[in-house]
Amino acid sequence: MKQGNTIVIDPVTRIEGHSKITLHLNEDGRVEDARFHVTQFRGFEKLCEGRPFYEMPSLMARICGICPVSHLIASAKACDSLLAVKIPPTADKLRRIFGLAQVTQSHALSLFYLSSPDLLLGMDADPAKTNIFGVAEKNPALALDGIKLRQFGQKIIERLGGKRIHPAWIVPGGVSAPLTEVDRDAILEGIPDALAIAERTLEWFKGTMERFREEISTFGNFPTMFMGIVKEDNGLTFYDGKLRMVDASGKVVAERLDPTNYSDYIGEKVEPWSYLKSTYYKPKGFPEGVYRVGPLARLNVADRCGTPRADQELAEFHELQRTAVLSSFHYHHARLIEILYCIERLEQLLNDPEILSKHVRAIAHPNALEGVGACEAPRGTLFHHYKIDEQGLIRWVNLVIATGHNNLAMNRSVLQVAKHFVQGKRLTPGMLNRVEAVIRCYDPCLSCSTHALGQMDLQIQLISPQGEVLDEVIRK
Repeated sequence: MKQGNTIVIDPVTRIEGHSKITLHLNEDGRVEDARFHVTQFRGFEKLCEGRPFYEMPSLMARICGICPVSHLIASAKACDSLLAVKIPPTADKLRRIFGLAQVTQSHALSLFYLSSPDLLLGMDADPAKTNIFGVAEKNPALALDGIKLRQFGQKIIERLGGKRIHPAWIVPGGVSAPLTEVDRDAILEGIPDALAIAERTLEWFKGTMERFREEISTFGNFPTMFMGIVKEDNGLTFYDGKLRMVDASGKVVAERLDPTNYSDYIGEKVEPWSYLKSTYYKPKGFPEGVYRVGPLARLNVADRCGTPRADQELAEFHELQRTAVLSSFHYHHARLIEILYCIERLEQLLNDPEILSKHVRAIAHPNALEGVGACEAPRGTLFHHYKIDEQGLIRWVNLVIATGHNNLAMNRSVLQVAKHFVQGKRLTPGMLNRVEAVIRCYDPCLSCSTHALGQMDLQIQLISPQGEVLDEVIRK
């Protein structure tokens, strides 16, 4: 919709949550500025105050229907810290399996359901066709693979957690029940098909990249830092490790940062035009401290994956650029490599001799009044930070979500794409779809990420069809 010198894309389609994009034009119809507005607010941080700490994992799973497991893991790890316990080794492995299944199904949703319409049908395709049904019509096998791969991850979650959405199986101190031999064998049985889907989808995707040279060069293709959790050997991980940050050249900026001390080096800022917080690297300041998280960042900060097929693909991925891989278009590529890794790693963990052990939970009372849990969610680094009182009741919560980490980069990406593709005097669906498509590269989860930091300003404008501001209300 065009309002005077402003183009409004509302809502942004094929993402999880509610948002809009505004493009501000100059008198010549060229894009001068652009903003990605997150228009919903949920505020889970305040809702949890006064609840017993041991309820937090199951409550936090309700934040999101797409990635409940990531919140379960980060929350339970924060609660482990409050208990001051080391969870049993088998519980550690089972949590990892749960998380890998989560990443697989979430990445499949992003790639096949939300972004493959652009990749298969093209950025200029009829908007009525750019959906999973359009994909099924054009390439039935691709659509079916997407459905099967997502089911593979969801069924693992269901087998372990009892249900696919909002499971409460991960608890403070470990998990609530061990893995059975029947469920282990059933999961292992599905791995060959899942691996085959991941491999052929990777080959299909790499074959499409030549068609999108212009998008690759303009979809968030600029220097930033990248951040992710890595293992001791700087390998890819989703569950536990230290934070590593590299710059656009691939040079290490900081490493072995303790995630529990995240507030020492990550700042959070609220803008008046969005409910989504923007994070930044404190030593660089705001907004120069922009960095990206998620699949692209994880593959930029990791030296290896640690599984044979994924390591081969990672080596090829690193050949895309001599520096860090900068274009956000390559989030799709990175997502597929991570799916491959997750399936390979699942097989390794399920074949571990200890995986059927019945000792899966450590029991204790609170031994600390503050705890931080961190993990890698599908979209990037996730922090849960809790403070409790002597009775174990939550008194303060801070959630730092992947989409917030990416907020500065997403806004800069929207501006870059809009400046390149959008002509205000001659709008086409393909122009505006590309502005949305760059947001889909990041796969933002807005239900997870909308929280307030202190008092948030709210600005509402009433704009005439000619673009004139008729009235304005500002609440501080």
